[in-house]
Amino acid sequence: MSDPTINSREQQASTLRAALKTLSPRPLVTESELAAFYSDGPNQVRGDDKIARIKLGLSVADGDNPYKVFLIGHSGSGKSTELSRLVKDTYTQYRYIRFDIREELDPVNFKPFDVLLLMMIRLAEQCAALPSEGGAGQQPSDKLLKRIWDWFDERTTTETLKRSASIGADSGTGSLENAAWWPKVIKLFGNIKGEIKLSADREEKIVNYRLSRIYELVELLNALVRECNTILYDKFKGEWVFIGESFDKPGIPRAQIENLFLSYSNIFQDLEAHLIFNIPLDLAYCEKGAQLPRLSDDPIAIPDTPVFHPDHTPHVEGRQALASVLDRRMAPTLFDENQQTRLIVASGGNIRQLFALTVKAASFAILRNAPEGRIGAPDVDRAINDRRWEFQGGLGTSASDEIPMTYEDKAKKLVQIYRQAPEAEIRDPQLNALLRAGAVQEFNGTWWFGIHPIVVDILSEQGHIERDADGRLPGGTE
Repeated sequence: MSDPTINSREQQASTLRAALKTLSPRPLVTESELAAFYSDGPNQVRGDDKIARIKLGLSVADGDNPYKVFLIGHSGSGKSTELSRLVKDTYTQYRYIRFDIREELDPVNFKPFDVLLLMMIRLAEQCAALPSEGGAGQQPSDKLLKRIWDWFDERTTTETLKRSASIGADSGTGSLENAAWWPKVIKLFGNIKGEIKLSADREEKIVNYRLSRIYELVELLNALVRECNTILYDKFKGEWVFIGESFDKPGIPRAQIENLFLSYSNIFQDLEAHLIFNIPLDLAYCEKGAQLPRLSDDPIAIPDTPVFHPDHTPHVEGRQALASVLDRRMAPTLFDENQQTRLIVASGGNIRQLFALTVKAASFAILRNAPEGRIGAPDVDRAINDRRWEFQGGLGTSASDEIPMTYEDKAKKLVQIYRQAPEAEIRDPQLNALLRAGAVQEFNGTWWFGIHPIVVDILSEQGHIERDADGRLPGGTE
């Protein structure tokens, strides 16, 4: 039997066990989740409202000049939840095709054409879906569906591709020239979905064939976008917008990301669709970032929420904003005095880290049968210590570093940033590696860099940063 003390995910937790559920790292998606848990506090302190900027860009775009932008920020800063707010606020004008690379593609082995195929499949299916399901209630034309079919119907490729192209012809649906195309293409789409999800098993001939025709696929997707936009506009005065997410998440090989956004950057320039894609924060600023396609807008950043000012004094408003996020998820009475603030500071203002630290501290409190069921100092100590070990492991030499760097080089750079040395603001491979590891954070307003509080602790323990005359460690977790 379920524990009656654990309330719905859409209610503020009144017990630590319930908080383990309400502090789920999954982004807020539905209107009810946003109503229950969304707090605008971080937006008030981390700069202008970036979603308002995207709304403006969409509003002045048109079919000849669609709105396209890359969204950047540390993983866990709240990008996906902010995009959910965009979807909710602009649903009458736009319909969103939102996809997550980790869920719908093979994140390790995907090719650029897989992204285009997924966009094509999702748009065709969504256009045909009922209006009550977010669709337009009308299928693309048979003429266009046949063009889609023909793109796959290449008889000189492998037997696997031949079998995909023969779907329908073998199922008793009549000749290819006269049959209704929607059932055939939907069945083909089902096969393609399975293939792009498990693309490691795909034959090299298929990969080479599709790469050689990728710009034909771009034009085919553009034709589908034009037709589906006409359908949606005629019925609801709306337009379609693609949102591609999780391209910045750990576990996706850097080579795959650079291949899509740099080697095949023309894809994003040539597509005649509104596009919002998130990309790794450091990709926008590294030397190779100059190869990124020129879109409608510069990359838009959703930064972490500051918990310190550049001089390491407490950022009171930032901490209050993060407290408002936690308070929507769990009752403030579930913390002993000052323990919520300690977790906020140790998170460095990153919302996902804040949730992870709080869940860990809550778990420790539950397991030790904490008095009055509250998170205490011992639980927060253990949560921070665990996170410190994770950070230390990520500060060493990494295969994703642009150039090999020793920890000594990184520590020197970290100290420069901690001391706000002007030369430390110059972007270089060291800074990009530290941004990627989350050791360095970028904040809004004056766009200054800061060191994650847990990393400040590590540098102090190693003797790179000294405590002040009163024995305190400004910018650390204490």
